[in-house]
Amino acid sequence: MKQVAETERLVLREFDLSDAQDFYELNLDEEVMKYTADYVFKSVEESADLIRNYDQYKKNGYGRWTVVLKETNEVLGWCGLKYIDSVDEVDLGYRLKRKHWNKGYATEACKASLDIGFNQYNIDLIVGRTMTDNAASRRVLEKIGMTYWKEFDFEEHPGVYYRLFKKDYESKN
Repeated sequence: MKQVAETERLVLREFDLSDAQDFYELNLDEEVMKYTADYVFKSVEESADLIRNYDQYKKNGYGRWTVVLKETNEVLGWCGLKYIDSVDEVDLGYRLKRKHWNKGYATEACKASLDIGFNQYNIDLIVGRTMTDNAASRRVLEKIGMTYWKEFDFEEHPGVYYRLFKKDYESKN
């Protein structure tokens, strides 16, 4: 498993089959899944299949990454970038286990992901999308320097787009 970033408290690394149980448990939590349009894994094996078939690293060089707490080596969830071909955008997304909410981990992992996207992959624009009612995710996107862009339909729910251009990121950092 390839490490892609290290922050003060976290390591971001490529997905590994050893993450299957953690990702399965993450997706079982209704509160974690509340503002996503994703389906819940039916089994650990389904989670493992997603990891086995994950092709974003080969296609784009980047993707979503496993977020690990350095101090304990515990998997907190995932965070990272995703190229969405249908709209030609790079999306920043994350999902953490509920017991790790409100500790600044999402902000820390998202900042590392932005840094990778802008500095290693020379991406010009990174967007963040969430359901309008997801105040916590909106705060994270704002804390990392993204600004509100527009409304959109998030899987039949009201949603909001945030964005950050590389030039604006560079002027703030």
